[in-house]
Parts: sequence; C-alpha cells; structure tokens
Amino acid sequence: MKIQTDLRNIEQTVSFAAQELTAYLTRMLSSEEGVFSVSLEVRARTDDSDAYAVSMDLGGGLISGSNPRSVLLGVYDYLRHLGCRFLSPNKQTEVVPRIPREALPARYEKKASFRHRGVCIEGADSVENVLDFIDWLPKVGFNSFFLQFKVPYIFLSRWYHHDRNPLAEPEPFTMEDARRAMVLFEEAISKRGLLLHKVGHGWTGEILGGGTVGSWNTTDRPLDPEKRPLAAEIGGKRDYFMGIPANTNLCLSNPLTVDAFARQVVGYARENPNVDYLHIWLADAYNNVCECAQCSASTISDQYVALLNEIDRRLTREHLDTRLVFLLYQELLWPPIKEKLHNPERFVLMFAPISRTFEASYDLSGEPGQIPPYVPNHITLPTSLRENLDFLRGWQDRFPGEGFVYDYPLGRAHYGDFGYLHIARIIHQDIGKLRQMGLDGYISCQELRASMPNMLPNYVMGYTLFDEHEDEEQLIREYFEAAYPGRPELARAYLEELSRLGSCDYLNGKGPRVNPDIAARMGEIVRLCREREAELNRCPSAPYWDVLRYHNGYIARLAAALEALASGDGEQSLLRYRQLRDFICRGEPDFQPYLDVYRVLEVTQNYTGFLLNE
Repeated sequence: MKIQTDLRNIEQTVSFAAQELTAYLTRMLSSEEGVFSVSLEVRARTDDSDAYAVSMDLGGGLISGSNPRSVLLGVYDYLRHLGCRFLSPNKQTEVVPRIPREALPARYEKKASFRHRGVCIEGADSVENVLDFIDWLPKVGFNSFFLQFKVPYIFLSRWYHHDRNPLAEPEPFTMEDARRAMVLFEEAISKRGLLLHKVGHGWTGEILGGGTVGSWNTTDRPLDPEKRPLAAEIGGKRDYFMGIPANTNLCLSNPLTVDAFARQVVGYARENPNVDYLHIWLADAYNNVCECAQCSASTISDQYVALLNEIDRRLTREHLDTRLVFLLYQELLWPPIKEKLHNPERFVLMFAPISRTFEASYDLSGEPGQIPPYVPNHITLPTSLRENLDFLRGWQDRFPGEGFVYDYPLGRAHYGDFGYLHIARIIHQDIGKLRQMGLDGYISCQELRASMPNMLPNYVMGYTLFDEHEDEEQLIREYFEAAYPGRPELARAYLEELSRLGSCDYLNGKGPRVNPDIAARMGEIVRLCREREAELNRCPSAPYWDVLRYHNGYIARLAAALEALASGDGEQSLLRYRQLRDFICRGEPDFQPYLDVYRVLEVTQNYTGFLLNE
C-alpha cells in the first residue's frame, strides 16, 4: 500500500511528522494495492498547550494539532493506537507490528493534562545517547528537554573519558566538541518542536571567573582578587566553596554582584532567543551562603527574588520575552519574607524536593505544618514528604503564577529499586497529585540511560503526564507484553519480587548503613537471582530479555555487596563491590544504552557508602 501525506502547513516539525508516519505505516501495512492518504495540519492556535485530533477511515484521513509539536504527538499516539510500542530510546526495542488495512480507522481527540512534561540530562552520555533520547521523548508524550549548563560538557565528557571505568580507554573530548554537539541537540529539539530548557547551574561560577560553563569540577586557579568581593563570605573568608566554582554562592548584597549576574543573564537571553525557559539558579551546595553584615540582614530567598526582579526589569527594557525559571531548592526552599516578584507572568516556579524519600508518594494528607526557622548555614534539608510540601505552599502564598515539580526518581533512588515497578508506581502516583499541589507538570532530573531492567518508569511518566487518567496497571501490562514477548508474566513476577525486596532509601544513603533488615532482604535477592537464572536463560531472544539476563547478574552482585555493607562486614562489602564493578565495567560495551555505569558507581560510592581506595 502506498502512504501519501499532505501538509496543510509548511512547518519543519509537521514535515518531520509526515516522514515518521509514512515510515512506520510502510513497515506496518502489507504491500497490497491502494493508497492511504493522510493530511497533517496545525489548527488555529490559542496557546502553547498540546492537543490533537485523529480522524481516519480505510482510505486515510486527518491528524491535526494545536501546534506543530502536537501534530507530531498525534502521529505517535496514532501509531500507539495501531499497536506500536516505543519501549526506550534504543530503536532496537521498538515493537512495530504488521497490521491489516481494517485496523486503520480511528477517531478521537486528546489534550495534554499538563503543560510541562520533560526530562533533564544527567549522568554520562554519548552524543548518540542524547540524540536518541530527544528522538524518543515525543513518542511517549513528552514535550520538553533540559540541557543543563550553557554547554552540557560534563555529561558528555564523563562518557568519552570513561570516568570510573578502568577497563575502558579514555577518548579525546573537549569543550569545543561539546559545543558542536550542542548544535546537534538543539537542531534535534527544534525539529520536533520540543520546548528547550537551558542553563540552571553555572551562573555563579562564571560570575566569579571560574569558567564553569558545564561542570561541577574543582579548579586549581585561585579566585581572582578583583572577583573576591563578589563571592560569599564564610567564616570571614571569600573563596571558591571547596574549590568548586559552580558550588560557590555570591554576596548578593553587593550591587556589583547583582549587576554582573543580571548583565550575564540578559546577554545570554539576547544571544539565545531559541531558549523557551531559561533557568536562573544559585550555587549547587548548601550551608554556604554569605555571612557578611549586609547579607545577614536579609535572607538568601529575599535576595534571590530581588535579583530576579532586576533581571526581569532589564529584560523588559530590551523587549526580551524570555521565560525565567526560579528554583525552590536547598536554602531557597524557605520562602522570602519581604520580597515578591513584580512581574509573575515572566516567571515559572520550579519545586525541587531533592532530599525527599521515594519509598512513598507525595503526602497531601492533613493540615499544612509549620516551616522550620531559617538559620543561615545551619539548615537541614527536609526528608519527609509532608515537610517538603509545606515549603512549596509557603512559596505559593507569595507567588500566584505557573509552576512545576523538578524531581529525581531516576536520578539516584531508582538504583535501589531493582525491579523498577515500585519507582514506576511512585511516579504515577506523584503525577496524579500535581493538580492538587497547584503545579502544571513535571521535569525529571535523571540519567538518560535508566533502562536496566527496562524503561518502564519513563514510559509511565511520559504517558501519564500527557493524560493523568492513564491507568497504571494497563500501562504496566502494555509494557511487559511488548518488552518480554512469550512470557511477560514470568518477567513481571520476578521484577515485582525484586521491587518488593529493594530499598530506594538505603541505596540513596538514607538511614544507618548497618541495617539487619536490609541485609536480610539483600540476601533474599541474591537467592532469588540464583534461582531464576536458568529459567531466564531459557526465555526467548529479544532485546529486553537479553537485558534481563544481564540484569540478573548485575543485581545478584549488587545485592551481595549491599548485604555485606548492611551487615557491617567492611572487608566482604569491599570485595563484593569490586566484583560488581568488574562485572558492569566489562559488560558496558554490550549494554551501554541501558545502564549508566559511571552513575551507578558514583552513587554507590558517594551515597550508599562503598569505599574504594583505588
């Protein structure tokens, strides 16, 4: 059958949508005679919300959207309706069925539940990893991608330099290479009509001359004496905090600091009109705010809001309509006392409860509690979900505008959920509470290669953000039937048990390291992995069956190391941890798209508590 597409709007994204629809339907339909003619069009726009309509019969029809991106989203959703399953960014995992012509008719409309539906880059990534992820985002309903820093050098260099993998030879990769990659990323984002978020961390380091356009690395260069008055004074000294420019706060009572910050942001906005949301964050460390007399007379949040107002004033003067994202994070969780944003329409609130637990979903029960007093450089970050939400409500009392959550289920905690079913359910439950929290979406700060044993959590996240009424159980069933052909019930029963026995909090460094209950559960996991190994080896050959067989060996070794650590046996935990490291480092060439080896080792050493002296 010949596939014929008609573009009623000449748009790059609509043209790409037509190419995608043609390519997939050509694979799906038989070679019988006839034409299937589809028109793609952008309807009259009212706002930037995503909505589309599909109207198909046996001979063709129309896919229309509220904007070019929505047309593409409509194409991918129609393909899902026909049985396609986009299981991960790795195209080898896609399921594209053969279908009869009689399956083509469909008529429905959909509108996104939330405006903000995206992912932020983390971990260690090749250029291909990032491009594949961008390509995958609209296939499962996402509409945004966040490239941290001005150039995401650190995430790319970790991969090409093969940090933490002693078995891989480092490859050359420079800042200039990262800049060239950034051009490719932004072209791919634009081609799909995705919303582009940029920067966040890095402003403070650049203001101090640290040149931090893309990393949290330490610097050997001393702080320039001319820049010293701009840095936070801590313990009577002004210097880089622990030698890391990106983690160093500023003296925001100094007019020169505010001027330098505002000039830098406005200059960047002027030179980068393609950025949809520009993130204005302070240092990525806490208990290091300025203690000078002038700063001590205010709060960091009041100073932050005053800074944002000055940036807004200058952007308005230059007729720049860039949206600015401000961050509720660390000290900035405490709402300002005096200051308010003068132009709320310019700003978007971003709530980042990085210290929360992932053993449970957001807790909206009961009456709001009291926010603990703010004591500069002596704060303790909230871990309870109730307390985190009290901070959010405190800010919302002073800011009536748009907001979304910036959360971390696939940043560290997911490594402790060995079956990924628990964390997928937490994500689904969290998204179901966003509207009640007064938030209009969710961006996940995460590794892009969070696909071991599968990509179910992101699959659930994308589809549920587009439609908050997506049924959790149906999404899980749909995923497992596509990912594990032949015996989906076996894979699910095994992974359900691993999720039941795992612990997001323990691996994420929460709670005492010696823990008999965790030790017992890890021992059960080791036995379960051994019991299931032979049966998994008899399962069909398919991408995620192969991943699950490798995952069995990975989890058996990780659980064994955790069992020793939780038992207080330091010698055995080190021995077993080295065995784990050797296994995943040797396996990385074959399973690179699925497991971020750098990040597994970084998290388990910096948070879980495994110590290596090499």
